[in-house]
Amino acid sequence: MAAFVDRVVVHVAAGNGGHGVSSVHREKYKPLGGPDGGNGGDGGDVVLEVDPNVHTLLDFHHHPHQKAGNGRPGAGSNRHGGRGEERVLRVPEGTVVSTPDGRVIADLVGAGTRVVLAAGGKGGLGNAALANPRRKAPGFALLGEPGEAFDAVFELKSVADVGLVGFPSAGKSSLIAAMSAARPKIADYPFTTLVPNLGVIRSGDVVYTMADVPGLIPGASTGKGLGLQFLRHVERCAVLVHVVDMATVEPGRDPETDIEALEHELALYSEAAAGGDELDLVGRLRIAVLNKIDVPDGRELVDLVRPSLEARGLRVFPVSAATGEGLAELGYALAAVVEEHRAALPAPEAARVTLTPRAVDDSGFTVTRDPDDDAAFVVRGVKPERWVRQTDFTNDEAVGYLADRLNRLGVEEELVRLGAQEGDMVVIGDVGFDFVPSLPAGSPIAEETAGLGGRGTDSRIDAPHRVRAAERLAAKKARRTPYELTETWGDEDLPDDGDGA
Repeated sequence: MAAFVDRVVVHVAAGNGGHGVSSVHREKYKPLGGPDGGNGGDGGDVVLEVDPNVHTLLDFHHHPHQKAGNGRPGAGSNRHGGRGEERVLRVPEGTVVSTPDGRVIADLVGAGTRVVLAAGGKGGLGNAALANPRRKAPGFALLGEPGEAFDAVFELKSVADVGLVGFPSAGKSSLIAAMSAARPKIADYPFTTLVPNLGVIRSGDVVYTMADVPGLIPGASTGKGLGLQFLRHVERCAVLVHVVDMATVEPGRDPETDIEALEHELALYSEAAAGGDELDLVGRLRIAVLNKIDVPDGRELVDLVRPSLEARGLRVFPVSAATGEGLAELGYALAAVVEEHRAALPAPEAARVTLTPRAVDDSGFTVTRDPDDDAAFVVRGVKPERWVRQTDFTNDEAVGYLADRLNRLGVEEELVRLGAQEGDMVVIGDVGFDFVPSLPAGSPIAEETAGLGGRGTDSRIDAPHRVRAAERLAAKKARRTPYELTETWGDEDLPDDGDGA
């Protein structure tokens, strides 16, 4: 069973909103109780939270499906549904969340940082909330919206100040064990380290962290060895340290060729992992640690390679992880570099609230012709698509309410302006409609469609005949029932009841 996981694909699903309810209050001696349907509760969110006690993504490896609770539906007597329970995913610091195509969603740094990864759906309104002076007793309610659901890639990039890189068996794990309280696995064969190790080091008043990755070998950028898949853990390091094995007996290897091979692999990885951003791991390789100087001929080899390494711009520190020689000097040098890096970081900005006003020409929706069908139109926008999701299409009154909302928003007017004809297909979200225009009176488009003039003109005023008041009164009398009596009627004026009397 895997004990360390630093990359996993998780399917996250926020909770669905609860449906609103259509209900009418019924109580003795209250014949006109009115609508009392409650609203549905909102669905729960999927939230990411940085937990300093979590160091791996192993939990998500075993449980890749994470779902929040659904909102409860409303009920009669104005009882609203409860909100769905949110699902909190606790991740280690340095976790980067992205989509499967590589778009970064969140980069989590700092204990306690919280980010809503998937938002829960909004609960639907009950008929009590939909009542107004014109619609006193709605016979429908709105449906709850579905919550967001998608696949997310969780990738752990350790947050360390110092990163150790080098060939297998160069002594990186031994160096961390000698300078910190970390106890990684150490053995005398290559690729002993199968997962990154992290140690906390104190040098004087400075406390910093040190991480290493499994050994790099030539060709790591093409997938050889183990180092490539773990190089992400040194991307955030302030300084990289090349640990050189001074006791290697492999033919064709020496400190200079090791450094050249390492720089080549780091350059290839930086180019592949940058993704359009600047990532220069070679520029962070500033210190060379010549390890294992306690072995025979190791100390003599230091004097031979030091001038060439310093000519490359590297600071050279001969050490022995086994005896502790040179470790204190190395620790203070690393602390100075870390302090310099921290001082160069920009000060954290105070929290600011940014308000983005809506553009004056933003109608909130767009209408375009379907490229595959000239007699079809596609409506896009947050409001119309949300309204369609909330509509119960088995209820005619709910469908009429949707039509009124779209009409007030101006969707129908825009369709007419673009030349939509009755019977054309209109697609909003996942639902298609047959276009039946019913523009309200007073709309400029409606006036043009009805053959009316512009503002200040009306062809009906120029009609040859205008109905007079006497004509309207005569028409009113004609609409009266034949049994309606007036004060001027006598017995002879009473209508015949059909029996000849």
